[in-house]
Amino acid sequence: MADYLALVNRTIEEHHNIRGNLKLAGDSVSDLEALFSLQKSRPDLILSSPEALKERLEKLQQTLSYLDEGLKNHFGFEEKLLPPLFGDFLMKALILDHRAIKKQIDAAKSLAADTRLEGLSQKELLSRKSRIQQQVETILQLVEDHAAREETILKMLKRALEEKS
Repeated sequence: MADYLALVNRTIEEHHNIRGNLKLAGDSVSDLEALFSLQKSRPDLILSSPEALKERLEKLQQTLSYLDEGLKNHFGFEEKLLPPLFGDFLMKALILDHRAIKKQIDAAKSLAADTRLEGLSQKELLSRKSRIQQQVETILQLVEDHAAREETILKMLKRALEEKS
């Protein structure tokens, strides 16, 4: 029982770490948002901003890669160690969530990698920003929703394990 309790506590702790990584991804989008807002209000900056915008896009790509790697490790940990606690059906649901999150991260990474800023008009830049922002917000929401569902189950398990001890 103590091993299961330690596993539950570790999983909950990892969720808190992942939320920190999500904040990094969200902050990267905020950086892009700030630049686009600035460009929208001052069209003359369009010509001087591609380098700064490119920097923000690269930061977002790095953050997405970091988040992807962290979640891959976390999901692997969960999928290996939680089956005895979750059982077949809860594990199936957990894995379906993991796949949906991974798919969205892959889509965001592809979108960011395929984005070429040079030569785009202000309207095209705003459209590209909107697509990237929407993709990242989808990831943030998926992970938050997943973590909340999973933490509810984990806290219930924790309570039962502590009561049994």
